[in-house]
Amino acid sequence: MSTVLVVGSGGHAKVVVELFRSAGVTDIGLIVRDYSSRPVLGVPIVGLDCDLARLAAYSRRAFVAIGDNERRLQLGHDLARFGFEVVNAISPAANLSPTARLGRGVAIMAGATVNAEARIDDFAVINTGASVDHDCHVGEGAHVAPGSALAGNVILGRLAFMGIHSSAIPGVRIGERAMIGAGACVVRNIPSRAVALGVPARVVRIGT
Repeated sequence: MSTVLVVGSGGHAKVVVELFRSAGVTDIGLIVRDYSSRPVLGVPIVGLDCDLARLAAYSRRAFVAIGDNERRLQLGHDLARFGFEVVNAISPAANLSPTARLGRGVAIMAGATVNAEARIDDFAVINTGASVDHDCHVGEGAHVAPGSALAGNVILGRLAFMGIHSSAIPGVRIGERAMIGAGACVVRNIPSRAVALGVPARVVRIGT
């Protein structure tokens, strides 16, 4: 793979940089929000995310490595609009079914498992050691945090978040922009924009 531009400068970017390196990509540049950001793991800063049109001439391949769902999705759409080829970041240490369907800008971290006929939409994150079982649908910009587990046929809505070591039983639906707390177990459908905590997970708030 030729040069890849990684958008971001936080912890998520560190993991993605090491992931690309483990996959044999050595020519990496960093796009950051402002020049107060520091280089990540020795990767040089090549520009700002407000200047993507110019940076498209530097490399046609890019990936958004930002943990915040909303901002990751926004910048991912910006990359596509300016003509970048938005690549996936898939760890060689992930377990990915040959029948899984992936969008663009997807991150699948080390130790993660994505099983048969699961669908992972654009700019979603399947984080370290997370598990997405058969026939699940992880929506655009959603994030399955480290150690979390979706049983079969779970639907995780667009921009939803599964907290670290949370889980969902087979067949439940978790709505758009919902947030499932760390360690929670989802045993019934969760509405959009809800915050759900505990075992079993109970809705404690619904946002606007």
